Amino acid sequence: MTDRPSASDRAAAADPEARDVALTVAGSDSGGGAGVQADLKTMAALGVFGTSAVTSVTAQNTCGVDAVDDVSTDVVAAQIRAVTDDFAVGAAKTGMLSSADIIETVASALDGAAFPLVVDTVMVAQSGDRLLAADAEASLRDDLLPLAALATPNLPEAAALAEMTVDDEDDMRAAAARIAGDDGETGPAAVLVTGGHLGDGDAVDVLYADGDTRVFRNRRFDTDATHGSGCTLSSAITAGLARGDDLPAAVARAEAFVARAVRYGLDVGDGPGPVHHLAAARNDAAGTDAVRAVDEVVRALEDAGVDALVPEVGLNVAVATPYAVGTDDVAAVDGRIHRTVDGVAAAGPARLGASSHVARLLLAVREYDPAVTAAANVRLDDDVAAAVTERFDAVEVDRTAEPDASPTERRDGGTMSWTVDRAMTGRDDAPDAVFDRGAVGKEPMCRVFAETPAALHDRLVDLGGRL
Repeated sequence: MTDRPSASDRAAAADPEARDVALTVAGSDSGGGAGVQADLKTMAALGVFGTSAVTSVTAQNTCGVDAVDDVSTDVVAAQIRAVTDDFAVGAAKTGMLSSADIIETVASALDGAAFPLVVDTVMVAQSGDRLLAADAEASLRDDLLPLAALATPNLPEAAALAEMTVDDEDDMRAAAARIAGDDGETGPAAVLVTGGHLGDGDAVDVLYADGDTRVFRNRRFDTDATHGSGCTLSSAITAGLARGDDLPAAVARAEAFVARAVRYGLDVGDGPGPVHHLAAARNDAAGTDAVRAVDEVVRALEDAGVDALVPEVGLNVAVATPYAVGTDDVAAVDGRIHRTVDGVAAAGPARLGASSHVARLLLAVREYDPAVTAAANVRLDDDVAAAVTERFDAVEVDRTAEPDASPTERRDGGTMSWTVDRAMTGRDDAPDAVFDRGAVGKEPMCRVFAETPAALHDRLVDLGGRL
């Protein structure tokens, strides 16, 4: 028989961790990529405790929806009541509400709530299956949207709610204002029209709040793994509101969260996969490892004496986190590595965001070959060019043909994507090295790539030994 812990033992136990709480009122996705499952994964990834009230059970996977069974309105109301009676809910969201009866039940249960409500106006699944009865649209518009701090319709939903065609950004702006009630009707306090269905160009979302419009532009990725992206966006906003963020801040952070989740979508199932709800959390956790990896490579290079590889501007070593999307996700040497009378030495420690040039080049290569995680820039002369061509899979790029940088590219420090595009012509995998002999105002340079920091170290030491 196990002895019961003494009072002093119990008193010494750690206090439980307090968490902000969010509520999702939505349908269940048996495929796990959307609905309540996506909402709870997102809330947990953002440090918020997620609670739920299931409105419908769907037999669903990446290929489509096979069956839907609505939960009785009494049970829906009871679930909401059970959560709000016990938990200090900081914000709530709705997702799939398939019938007028369910919408009216949810509106009644949440009317007068002290926390903000985000309404994800789910009408049709990504597969094309209808999730909201046509005769329930009036209830959504009249009963639920007036309670919302924010509504998040996609383009087809915005077109239906605004009763207008929505084909471009100007239409999105007009639809957002109309749904918010600027035509004299009662609507949500704010509207975020999501433009993932626009097709070409950047993914554009338009936020209308307090009479002002703000546009969020994210890079559009060539991927089909976007299942659950709308649920994930609305639940990420809800998590931010539950944490106490104001609406613009909550939307901005959710946009960044979803951009990374889409960039690193998951390949599961036979149809379009879901977004990666844990990409941001896992990326944050990997930051320390990336910094440590750079430190280890730098120490080894200092011991190996690779003076001949260091260019005038200094050599840098960059290591990307697994789910990197920007230079803040790339660890590098702060101040680069330089030649000294005693050999080579790092000017500062490794840290995330320390590099612009090498980090952006590494990120550009990873767009083609995500297996590449590490890169370094080294001096180029005829001997280096001959050595990398002999020892490695190397590609030479003629930068005299490089176009002038745009204002954005000048702000970011160059045109790394152009260089990488040329180097990757006709290739599936990234080369081990890319070098160019410079141009007017541009120092000749060689960049070495590898799938691991250890492999990068080996290539640099091998190259340095041959010089």
